[in-house]
Amino acid sequence: MEAALLGLFMVSACAFTVLLEHPGSPVYQAIPSGFVRRLLIGLAMGATAIALIYSPWGQQSGAHFNPATTLTFYRLGKVSPKDTVAYVLAQFAGGALGVLLAAVGLGSLLAHERVHYAVTAPGSYGVAVAWVAELVIAFLLMLVILQVSNSRLARYTGLFAGFLVATYITLEGPLSGMSMNPARTLASALAAHDWTALWVYFTAPPLGMLAAAEVYVRARGRGAVFCAKLQHDNDKPCLFCEYWREREGAGGSGREQ
Repeated sequence: MEAALLGLFMVSACAFTVLLEHPGSPVYQAIPSGFVRRLLIGLAMGATAIALIYSPWGQQSGAHFNPATTLTFYRLGKVSPKDTVAYVLAQFAGGALGVLLAAVGLGSLLAHERVHYAVTAPGSYGVAVAWVAELVIAFLLMLVILQVSNSRLARYTGLFAGFLVATYITLEGPLSGMSMNPARTLASALAAHDWTALWVYFTAPPLGMLAAAEVYVRARGRGAVFCAKLQHDNDKPCLFCEYWREREGAGGSGREQ
């Protein structure tokens, strides 16, 4: 499910980038403003993220589709070691497969230099700015997820996450390409054979999210983190709650550890 979720996200990213950035697209020709086109891509990808989070598979898997998210919840003690490894491997595989499927369907349109397989790369301000930008947006996203998912607004966590994705693509995109996701970046890089500043996207998002978790736990306590699911208000079985119960049975409350 995690592989499919990120795969579908990447298919959507590739398709909307072709639609709005390929010079031969009638939409590109009709909208000369780069900012407006980026806004539309942001809205499309924010809506995609929301749809995936609230989809049946997203409700069951927890809708991480990002290794940095899974690693953060592992650090918080909400995901078992074996599930963390499985999730991360699935996310990398799913992202790569999604771009591959998009390449099969879109062909040379996706390979065009204006589209470039929806690669995320540092903007004109350079690698250092891109790294800091990725760190900041990942930090803020995880902080919002933890705050909202452990409050009375928990059922709306996916909406908050989708809104941030849309906002980041629109406003932060020129700085780093807006990834926040090592698997998402690697998926495009593999297809494009473009490894520009790959280390930025493998270090800044995990560090940003882990830092957000540390800030949240210090402010609210580890017991304030309920579960690793982004959308828990559904009837799907919860892998993470089962792990919590196992830990609790092994000695002590999962909320206190």
